Amino acid sequence: MQDLTEGVARFQRDVYPAKAELFARLAATHRPTTLFIGCSDARVVPELITQSEPGELFVIRTAGNLVPAYAPGTDGVAAGIEYAVAALGVSDIVVCGHSACGAMTALAEGHDLDTLPVTADWLRHADAARARTTVAGVDALVRSNVRAQLANLVTHPSVARALAQGTVTLHGWCYDIGSGTVEELDVASPLTAVA
Repeated sequence: MQDLTEGVARFQRDVYPAKAELFARLAATHRPTTLFIGCSDARVVPELITQSEPGELFVIRTAGNLVPAYAPGTDGVAAGIEYAVAALGVSDIVVCGHSACGAMTALAEGHDLDTLPVTADWLRHADAARARTTVAGVDALVRSNVRAQLANLVTHPSVARALAQGTVTLHGWCYDIGSGTVEELDVASPLTAVA
């Protein structure tokens, strides 16, 4: 906790004054252009990877960058998606997977999740990715999972409407932690990637 407290002090002393005008604007307006759906993994920091300023990204982070298919009822992920698309009017949505993902590793390697029943239940949102993956290994599952989560995203009414109106574009990314590279997947074809 000491590290966090010291970080807040550095932010208030060094960062905030240098960006005071930006924060003054952000206090009155919230207009991000991109919804970024990424993994909860502490090594994957969307603002750092994209070098975005505060206010540019609306971020949803879940274990395994999973997006449950739309279902009526209360759902925090669905609420975030709906708000970003229908209220904020984001023009782009990125689903970003990453190398060495713990969730995808557990699934690819068949880890025993008996002591993590909530996690095991959550990871069922990757069942379609597992079914579609024809190549063994974590990297293949990460890519398949990004595509599967994009397919789930399209089931959300706000996203379907925005796609039909041509006001939003979907992107699938895979971030490699070790090299810092980001691969943009060809989301039109299920197993093809472009560099």
